[in-house]
Formats: sequence, structure tokens, C-alpha cells
Amino acid sequence: MLSFIGAGLYGYDMSIEALQEARKCEKLYGEFYTSKLSISVEELEKVIGKKIIVLEREDIEQSQKLIEEAKKLHIGFITAGDPMAATTHVELRLRAIEEGIETKVIHGISIVTAASSLLGLQIYKFGRVISLPRPYGSYFPLSPYDGIKENIAAGLHTLVLLDIEGKPMTANEAMELLLKMEEKRKEGIIKESTLIAVVSISHEKKIAKAGYLKEMIDEEFGSPLHSLIIPGKLHFMEAKALVKIADAPEEILK
Repeated sequence: MLSFIGAGLYGYDMSIEALQEARKCEKLYGEFYTSKLSISVEELEKVIGKKIIVLEREDIEQSQKLIEEAKKLHIGFITAGDPMAATTHVELRLRAIEEGIETKVIHGISIVTAASSLLGLQIYKFGRVISLPRPYGSYFPLSPYDGIKENIAAGLHTLVLLDIEGKPMTANEAMELLLKMEEKRKEGIIKESTLIAVVSISHEKKIAKAGYLKEMIDEEFGSPLHSLIIPGKLHFMEAKALVKIADAPEEILK
């Protein structure tokens, strides 16, 4: 059997079902390159009471060893957030099914839902989720800018997931990067007057802050992991929530 287990945002928020399933597994693997927890693997091991063998990207993409083990043992595959949010995990589950292995999914809290609910925004008014990678060398992708532009044109909110390779990107770094994209495109999508929200969710503290980019870019949001939300067309109740919950300027109510 191969169980896909969602550890939530920081392990301590994993469901009772997820915790029980992880403890039942004869061998527990973890993958934390597509999405990171805000606690260490060692802390998660203490929560579960079991050793986690950490896998790298190539271990998943060439995971016949995992498949073969699951034919004989109850294997657990634990990830941050929801285990089926990553395409590679879906592909792994399909390969297991094709090999006649029973699979099970235990869902976990995802930043996709947590960010919207923490800010009081309506989840069904979000457009495509955008990933924001760091540029390197001559590589400076503008596709995140285009994705935000499409969502805004449709009146939809945009959740921007920040680069977690190496040192996780901060919200401040992300805003600077979006302004550089605007300098290149000059289409007026990202401006100093753009309303933007930041969420930072950890075991110790949850931060939800909204305001204009020119002020937000210098704010302190605590240690990453951070996410950005660029609101689209706001319902009155959403605007009120941003003001009351996230300290957005009251003028957005007008």
C-alpha cells in the first residue's frame, strides 16, 4: 500500500487521520522540495514519533524503488500541504495504481485555502496560482507577470507562491521582483499604488497584512514562508475583511 499523507502547513496542524496513518506505515518517506514546512523534518519526526526518509526530486521522478517497496510494505509518502497539489505526486500515484498497489490519500491544509481564509477573501474568486522564481544569470522569466495580468483582467485574485529553493524568498524580495518585471513590461499591472496582501503562516505566528505596495515593500513580515496575494475585484465584504483583519487602508471601502 502507498499512502499519500498531507502534513499541513507546519506539521502541528496535520489531521488526526494523517497522524494515525503516518504512525501505521512500516516505512515513511518525505518530500519537501515542491513545498516546505515551516518546521524542520526533525521536529515533524518528533510529532509523528517515526523516522522520515527525505527524498530528492530525482527520487520521485525515478521512483521505481518506492513502487517496489509499496508492493510488499505499507509505505507512507508525506508532504507539506496537500499531497495531491503537485503533478509529480499524482503521477506517482498513477504508477502505483498501474502496478496494482492500493493507494490512499489523506488531505492536508494547503496555503491555497489558508491564505484566502486568513485574509477573508472568497476562495472561488481566485484565478490561476502563480509561482514566482528567482531570476539567475540571464534567466528572468516574465510569465508570472502575464499570469497576474490575466487574473486581474478577469477581476480575479492572484495567489503568488514564492521561490523556496535555497533560502526561501521573502515577500519584500518578491515585491521588488514584481516591480522589476513592471519596468520591463510597462503595462501598469504592478505599481507602487497596487493593493497587495502578505500572509506568513507558521506554528508560532500567523501574519495577514494588506496595503499599498509602496508601504508594504518595507514592512517586516517575520521569517518565511511568505505568500503574496494581489486582489482582483473586491466584494464589499472582502474589502471590509482586508481592512478589519489585515489593516488595509479604509479608503478601499469606497
